[in-house]
Amino acid sequence: MTAPASRIDALVTNDGHRYELIARIPEAADRALLWLPAMGVPAKHYLPFAERLAARGVAVFLHEWRGIGSSTLRAGRGVDWGYRELLDEDIATSARAMHSAAAGLTPVVGGHSLGGQLACCHLARRPEGAQALWLVASGAPYWRAFPAPRRYALPPLYRFMAWLSHVRGVLPGRRLGFAGNEARGVIDDWSRSGLSGRYRAAGLETDLDAALSRVDVPVRAACLQADWLGPPSSLHFLLSKLATPAPAVASMDAAALGVPADHFAWMKQPDAVVEWLTSRG
Repeated sequence: MTAPASRIDALVTNDGHRYELIARIPEAADRALLWLPAMGVPAKHYLPFAERLAARGVAVFLHEWRGIGSSTLRAGRGVDWGYRELLDEDIATSARAMHSAAAGLTPVVGGHSLGGQLACCHLARRPEGAQALWLVASGAPYWRAFPAPRRYALPPLYRFMAWLSHVRGVLPGRRLGFAGNEARGVIDDWSRSGLSGRYRAAGLETDLDAALSRVDVPVRAACLQADWLGPPSSLHFLLSKLATPAPAVASMDAAALGVPADHFAWMKQPDAVVEWLTSRG
């Protein structure tokens, strides 16, 4: 297969946010994937993943989160947003761009960590948007979906991070060693789902949990055995919200991956994950 075409589209949302959508498009593609990164991770860090997928006939479009990387916005006391803007402005804009650039290809949506959660929520909002869902190192943050004893530390952690983001005007994730500098509205929506187990976006009237229960597309998910941020119980809680009767889940260890089976190492050596996601079985 010839090298995939590299493409960067400058996109603008209805509310004026500007960012870049990175694409790798092979000549003989049969599927097109909109990929949503983990919280705080710039899209460019998924280029090895995109290139391996393109080599297997998947056109890949790497979404950029509002507030990082190529985004023209940065969160601050006077600049805020939440899941509503991420879903209805940014992800919706990237999805339209992908459908336009990859007309005729089977659409897939997927993501890593929070990206996987919002890929599910995107399908809940727009069930016609994709015919399959791919997840890597993802799962719901609901504290009861984590194994003991770690689960007991999560509620105070979620409350602290929401409080800190309001005191500072932004969550200083870079200093905390967790995610990026995140908008307090995102942290509010994220911590709320962590405490309640339900998805709700401030300013969005849709009952996301009810809409998730109607999502019925084939699912392939990779769970990494040393990933304490996305343990199997967290993934299965997220998948239980969908109507898909039998999601396909692979548990991968370091031997299978060739790198530590943690939340991020697979991004540098994604071959095993790519093989699993693209297999037809």
